[in-house]
Amino acid sequence: MEKIAIFPGSFDPFTIGHESIVRRAMPLFDKIIIALGYNKDKQGYFPLEKRIQWIQQVFNNEDKIE
Repeated sequence: MEKIAIFPGSFDPFTIGHESIVRRAMPLFDKIIIALGYNKDKQGYFPLEKRIQWIQQVFNNEDKIE
């Protein structure tokens, strides 16, 4: 059975601490899904599209990360 982790958050911004958590989890799971969310009642610092772009750039060579 495939081991899948889901890492949810607003990631506003995505920090080196978030990256560290994902990288330390990589040996433990077959796939890690980074679930980017937002709170419509809260003013964000960065647009959702920019946060998605940053996360994709950080993990662009990692097949386990979605």
